[in-house]
Amino acid sequence: MNTWKGLAHIALFTSNLEQSIAFYENLGGVCTMRSQAQKPEWVNLLALVDLHGFTLEIVQPGGGEPAQPQNNVFGHIAIAVDSLEDAIEELRSRGVDTFLGGINELPDTFGGVRNIFFTGPDGEQIELLQKSR
Repeated sequence: MNTWKGLAHIALFTSNLEQSIAFYENLGGVCTMRSQAQKPEWVNLLALVDLHGFTLEIVQPGGGEPAQPQNNVFGHIAIAVDSLEDAIEELRSRGVDTFLGGINELPDTFGGVRNIFFTGPDGEQIELLQKSR
């Protein structure tokens, strides 16, 4: 019996839930659900945002400080695009201009890719990834 169904969500910790929801909705996401999680010392605020084929669970810890991933095991999230130039233009038209350098050309990586990174409201890194045709 196979109990595995696939990726449920990617957790993203934030210092400001509303700001993060607005940022990811600006990228074309849709906030589908909000909730809370009772912890021993506080209540975490939660939101699920569907974003181009995957779901972000955005968590604002009630303790005041955003939690940090242990050992930085999730360094970034990546969003596949057809054209980096078109995606960059679209992001800039939406007021996003936090790019970390320029477009990287990686012809020998994973069969050939191009990418660029930018940051979200809490400094999280987001990669736009275009596969070679």
